[in-house]
Amino acid sequence: MQTPTDAAGKPLTKNQHLLDWVDEMARLTKPDHVVWCDGSDEEKHRLTEETVAKGILTPLSSTKLPNCFIHRSNPNDVARVEQLTFICTPTQDEAGPTNNWMAPADAYKKLTVLFDGSMKGRTMYVIPYVMGPVGSVHSKVGLELTDSPYVVLNMRIMTRMGRPALNMLGASNDFNRGLHSMLDVNPERRFICHFPQDNTIWSVGSGYGGNVLLGKKCLALRVGSYLGLREGWLAEHMLILGVESPEGEMTYVAAAFPSACGKTNFAMMIPPKRFKGWKIWTVGDDIAWMRVSADGRLYAVNPENGYFGVAPGTNATTNPNAMATVSHDTIFTNVATTKDGNVWWEGMDGEVPDELTDWTGKPWKKGSPDKAAHPNSRFTSPSTNNPALSKFTDDPEGVPISAIVFGGRRATTIPLVMQAFNWMNGIFFGATLGSETTAAATGKVGVVRRDPFAMLPFCGYNMGTYFGHWLSMQAKMVNPPKMFLVNWFRKGEDGKFLWPGYGENMRVLKWIVDRARLRVGGQETPFGWVPKAGDLDLSGLDIPHEQVDQATHVDLEEWTTELTSISEFFKTLGPSLPRVLDLHRELSEERLKIMKTANAQAKA
Repeated sequence: MQTPTDAAGKPLTKNQHLLDWVDEMARLTKPDHVVWCDGSDEEKHRLTEETVAKGILTPLSSTKLPNCFIHRSNPNDVARVEQLTFICTPTQDEAGPTNNWMAPADAYKKLTVLFDGSMKGRTMYVIPYVMGPVGSVHSKVGLELTDSPYVVLNMRIMTRMGRPALNMLGASNDFNRGLHSMLDVNPERRFICHFPQDNTIWSVGSGYGGNVLLGKKCLALRVGSYLGLREGWLAEHMLILGVESPEGEMTYVAAAFPSACGKTNFAMMIPPKRFKGWKIWTVGDDIAWMRVSADGRLYAVNPENGYFGVAPGTNATTNPNAMATVSHDTIFTNVATTKDGNVWWEGMDGEVPDELTDWTGKPWKKGSPDKAAHPNSRFTSPSTNNPALSKFTDDPEGVPISAIVFGGRRATTIPLVMQAFNWMNGIFFGATLGSETTAAATGKVGVVRRDPFAMLPFCGYNMGTYFGHWLSMQAKMVNPPKMFLVNWFRKGEDGKFLWPGYGENMRVLKWIVDRARLRVGGQETPFGWVPKAGDLDLSGLDIPHEQVDQATHVDLEEWTTELTSISEFFKTLGPSLPRVLDLHRELSEERLKIMKTANAQAKA
């Protein structure tokens, strides 16, 4: 293959490993043209014009949403496909019981047949990109080959793309090899396969972001988590935020939340008026790569460069910073549009429009039983659009993490906030994280779906081994972050939420920061520390103290059921589960029995 050049004719790379691999994949997929992406503004302008001309993108109002576009995907291709996502390791035990597994040789053989000639009549785009700040020890270089210009434009937003990636790679052979073709977007011919040992990702038959933006969940988490195991760091499905006090003291927090638990809202939170002078800075809203630095502290970077967020439910109340972020230079996918070129989705501010064009491109009228925007409709926006973006988001050293938070959606049992006794107890919090199902999801209400560390769909190897890796990280740290569990969704007997959530979560975050800095008290329970009366700043909050007490209450009977459920979940992980976690569960059960007996005797 000839040395690729940019628009000005300057060589992009002479890396022979890279050139040979691109040539091999081009001979397999047989594109009409091969275009190397340099990440320039001129390239963005040209690709945007081409995608608009082909109907892949449609411009929105230049006054209401400057430089914004909408994309409508195939209705059979609107979300991640966990059942078609595979971890391809030499043995099934390496993938573990929570992943779909396929032997590497079988996967390569199956997908080679699909990729053969898949790009005939199309252009292959070569996308060099960096996950993480350019030049950082945290960061990784990837190459994605794709026949989708939509993917190119989204990867341009989500990663550090183009010449900087090639410069960082130099002559090295250490890069992630990603191959993607939309093929015919047929679910019967759709696979997303990860080869951790080969640092390779093959995705075919999809155009949806979570399946085809290979730097995101594929490299940043599935392959990244395996690289972290091998190299001694952590790739996590966590937001990173900075809490700045009025005096300028900065504390960084990482937090893992399963879907529909308020993750992006927390990352972009605006403190309530009571917290005048306090500021929340967003380092990342979705993924954290964390390493122990020379000072013995855990440092984190956000490997991404943009936001691929869920649109429905986002509004000026739940997340004003997100609304500001999507107001320009954004690609919307599968939202509804108004007659005047604006976007709309369920949960947006203001009145529901009388007429819309729905996410499939069909007319929609107010009162229709069908959703105007797809429930998984998305926005892709540059992180620089965020008014609360941390000035350290590109710091190659990362930011020092003082607290790690886990949060699920639970109507009962889990208190508003609880601090783990120690690192191992915190791993137990993460390993048993879960959310209760809704009738819309499963037909049953209140069934706890465990999602350890919010990583169930994203861990690239055996989940039990993953827990062990987390446990082992403590030995590397002089001062490990404090670990916490939160639950914004606990309900009272009337079925209403006990805690107002959104910006008021700052009150809980303030207690977490103060606990991490060892300057506020707590009440010990059998399972962790909770705030004592007066520890949470409730001034200006118009809810009774009794309601807050109920939100932070630890009910022994509910925890009896919880520990039984955890026992059943641990059994599904088999012999890979670290024994210390099951011993912790047994110890919790014994402590619970003692307390219940003591309470019964006191009442007798």
